[in-house]
Order: sequence, then structure tokens, then C-alpha cells
Amino acid sequence: MRYGDDYKKLPVYSKESGKGVEVTEDVYVFTDQIVNLIFIGKPGDESYVIIDAGMPKRSETIIQAAEDRFGTDAKPRAIILTHGHFDHVGSVIELIEKWNSPVYAHTKEFPYLTGKRAYPEPDYKADGGMVVKASKLFPTDPIDLGDRLHPLPEDGTVPHLAEFKWLPVPGHTEGQVALFRETDRLLIAADAFVTTEQESLYSVLTQKEEVSGPPRYLTPDWTAAKLSFEKLVHLNPYHAITGHGKPMSGDKLKDGMNHVLNNWEEVALPDKGKFVED
Repeated sequence: MRYGDDYKKLPVYSKESGKGVEVTEDVYVFTDQIVNLIFIGKPGDESYVIIDAGMPKRSETIIQAAEDRFGTDAKPRAIILTHGHFDHVGSVIELIEKWNSPVYAHTKEFPYLTGKRAYPEPDYKADGGMVVKASKLFPTDPIDLGDRLHPLPEDGTVPHLAEFKWLPVPGHTEGQVALFRETDRLLIAADAFVTTEQESLYSVLTQKEEVSGPPRYLTPDWTAAKLSFEKLVHLNPYHAITGHGKPMSGDKLKDGMNHVLNNWEEVALPDKGKFVED
């Protein structure tokens, strides 16, 4: 297993970094620098599931967060990757080596997780704030998880999470997936949308709450992104956990998602940049 040649620790932190919040009794969101990981399992459970794997070179912090919630003897039965961008797989190899857990992802993400294909370079000229300009520093090389990587089941089930279903939400990446639990309408949305304006440095640092479209600088297919967002709106989630920003629930979530959908071209779609010009 290996990371891409351009993987490096990035000195970007939000005020929520290192903090966690319990959305339901078995769903815990932990913020690692500027991205969210999700632990699914009740405190003290002997086994649990991790969704995504944080930023590069952050494994010690992630392992400590898991042990604080579940105890030092517990281990994840699986790591589910919503997609393969650097801020969602940044510490996955160390987590595999620590726990020997299998990793699952959509087969369309496999080229980026088996060393075969790099992601497009970020669009650092898209309209937006300082994060857009800084995105030229973000890693895009593929990582290689070898035989530790497994495909998500074609029937939409999620390994070791019987109540959840996964669904494809391409646009931000080809193989991005979301997870949904019908019983409490809990949505894990990956970066199909986020709950802070990810292009704004101020919003990222302060985690200002606002339903926003997928990050502009790393979303190459805006037609697919809108269709994916429409799909999530139609699920009518009560809780949403996104890759960036705080969890959101109830009317605030519903109103925010409807506002973005009804004003997609003005709110989400970049006015300029290579991904819209292409």
C-alpha cells in the first residue's frame, strides 16, 4: 500500500478540529482539521464502522478519537470510503495497518484507490475565496490500497451496517457514494453538498453553517452533481452529515437544501472555471 507522491500534511484547521458531536446515539461525527469522519456504533461497542479516513498524517488523532468513544480493545469491522479525495483517505493506510480492517468503495473509485489514475488538478481559478486559490496545493495523485480494497455490494447494502443503503452520487467524483438510513432519515452525503461554504476561508475556519453545493474547485462534472443533489433532496433527510461543515437537521436542513436546488446556477454552479467551461 502506498500514498500518492504529492501526499503531505496540510496546515489547515477549523475551530471544530479535534471535536466530535453525537448526531444519534450510534452516529458520531469527528472533525479532523477541515473534514468529517463518521463513527457508527454505540459508545463502548466492541466493533463499529468508520466512514472516511481524514486528512494526511492524522492517524494518531483519528485512532485516539476512536478509542475515546469505543475503548482501546474495540476495532472497526470496516472502513467505508465515500470517495477517494485526499481529505477523505488521507490516513487510511495507517488505519488499515492498525486494525487490519477491510476497506470498501464504489468500483468507479477503484482507479484512484489502486494507483492507476490521478484526479483532475483542482480548478484554482474558479470563482470563490482563498480556499479555491490554495487548492493548487491539494494532492491529486492516486493512492494504492492493493488487495485491502473491496467493492461495495451491487445491491446497495452496506457491509456491517444493516439499516443503511448506499447510493451513487457522482459529480464531485465519478464513484462518490452517499449512505442513507430510512428509519431516522439520516443521510451521510459525502461532498455531494456541504454545510459550510467550502470556498471561503472564513467559513471553513469558523465552520459557519450554510447548505452549499459541492466544493467548486474539485467538482469536474456539474451536470451529474446537480442530478445527485436532486436525488438527495428527494430523500427528504431529517439529519445530514456532510464531508465538510457541521451536521444539520430538521427545517434548517430542508430549507437550505431546497434553496440550493431552486437556485443551483446562482448558489452552487461556478460562474467561471475550467470545469464549467469544459
